[in-house]
Amino acid sequence: MRCFMCKGGFFDNPTTFMVDIENCIIIIKNVPSQVCKQCGEVSYNNNVAKQLESIVSSLRQSERITEIAVVNYGDNVA
Repeated sequence: MRCFMCKGGFFDNPTTFMVDIENCIIIIKNVPSQVCKQCGEVSYNNNVAKQLESIVSSLRQSERITEIAVVNYGDNVA
């Protein structure tokens, strides 16, 4: 697989995913990712992307959500 930004190659490396939704910052640490060796662009496979969507959705629906939520990806994988 090649980077769609610069056509560089990828290597596997865990990263941190962050999203700002409705005045809440959600940070998900240790996400399995592919990172471009040349430009640093981060890519996720379909399963990881679906899991990220699921984690974000469950946090948004949680009554315990605060301004910042930090979770570990591995703790939230079904």
